[in-house]
Amino acid sequence: MMKPLLQNQEFQLDEILFENRNKAYGAYVLRHDADRILTKAFFLGIGLFAAFAITPLAISAFSAPAVEDILTTAPPTILKNVDRVEDPEVQPVKPEIKVPVNTVDSRVVTPTRNAKVETVMPKQTEKVDAVLGTENISGKAPEISYQAPPTTTIGTATPEITVPKPVDNSPKTQVDVQAVFNGGIDAFRNKVINNFDTSVMEGTGEVVRTTVVFIVEKDGTISEVKATGPNVDFNRAAEKTIRSVKGKWTPAKIKGDNVRSYFKFPISMQFE
Repeated sequence: MMKPLLQNQEFQLDEILFENRNKAYGAYVLRHDADRILTKAFFLGIGLFAAFAITPLAISAFSAPAVEDILTTAPPTILKNVDRVEDPEVQPVKPEIKVPVNTVDSRVVTPTRNAKVETVMPKQTEKVDAVLGTENISGKAPEISYQAPPTTTIGTATPEITVPKPVDNSPKTQVDVQAVFNGGIDAFRNKVINNFDTSVMEGTGEVVRTTVVFIVEKDGTISEVKATGPNVDFNRAAEKTIRSVKGKWTPAKIKGDNVRSYFKFPISMQFE
């Protein structure tokens, strides 16, 4: 008993571990039967795997249909009513007829001392429908086509004619900027009063009124002075006084350009 225990170290340990215990069941039995159980399980697994692998092959082998010999069972096919293909008709080849082409020898004869055969220059009529050469040839006469070079017309540059805009010199009644006397309207009024000749009027004690209308030109001068009032003498005196005033005007403007414009200047005086 001691010799087997000393030979198997694991069995010796189990005997020591389970000494004085019930060895009929429990861990002692499992430890001693473990190798045998693992061996049986390994072979059983291999058998099941082989069975699962062979089963589909066996099923397909038993269920495959019988293959018929198609070559022996298929009936022969006989073609009927096959139209005969006729050979295409061969057209005869016509030989090409070569037309002789008239040629003209246009070489200039070199004079020699002992000339035996002289070449006569062809006439102008012989050159019609003929080609240059020393002997007649067979075939179609070459076609000589002449294309005139393109003509380039050099045109002279036409100067662009700019039509000047018509100048509107008509006097305006509505402007962007009113005409103004250089020095102001009060300075102009004082000059009118100082230059007015009162000797032409008789003193009646009444207030005499008139309105002088004139045109302020683009250069600042005035023109077309006209007074409109009930007293003719007062109108003439007022027109003369306006013309005698020294000084220039700043012309009226429309869109920044100087224009002619009307200007109204009322005058009222009392003569006693």
